[in-house]
Amino acid sequence: MKKNKKITIIQAAQKLFAQFGFDKTTVDEIARGARIGKATLYHYFRSKEDVFKEVIEKESRILNVKVKEAIDKEETPKKKLRAFVLARMMYLNELANIYNALRDEFLNHYAFIEKTREKDFHQEIKSVKNILNEGIEKNIFVIKDVELTSFAIISALKGLEYPWSIKISLPDIEENVDKLLEILFQGIVKR
Repeated sequence: MKKNKKITIIQAAQKLFAQFGFDKTTVDEIARGARIGKATLYHYFRSKEDVFKEVIEKESRILNVKVKEAIDKEETPKKKLRAFVLARMMYLNELANIYNALRDEFLNHYAFIEKTREKDFHQEIKSVKNILNEGIEKNIFVIKDVELTSFAIISALKGLEYPWSIKISLPDIEENVDKLLEILFQGIVKR
């Protein structure tokens, strides 16, 4: 029963934060959305920030699972890298709170946001490194510095997240990902 109430609070908050953002969502609205009293909410969470932290952690777990599932469906390292990029972009758009937390400068002063950003960044680098190392082992990729290459790929993706999410439809994102991966795989130097 206690766990169910906490889940209900998190679900209500997730919807409200996604719709109105962290700053404009109030504890009163979260309590109303969860159909509980404000005092009950404070029994489970000390503050709105604690509720938001739970929502971010939930969405981060969902994102990581969805990306891993997409990667695991593919056979080749090239297809795995494409699946990683596409799943990441698609689910970041769906999971509005984690996306906003990862990019919103206003949230920088919350330590848990910075920890989430850092944890996700390291998880993404690890995923890309695994794909790249598999490509090296299968003699598909030739990479001198896997760590730096992974860092560059993730950094490039982070730079593209915002412009792609607000201006480009999913089919166009897929086309752009394919073009980006073509540059990555083929390079820009004439052979």
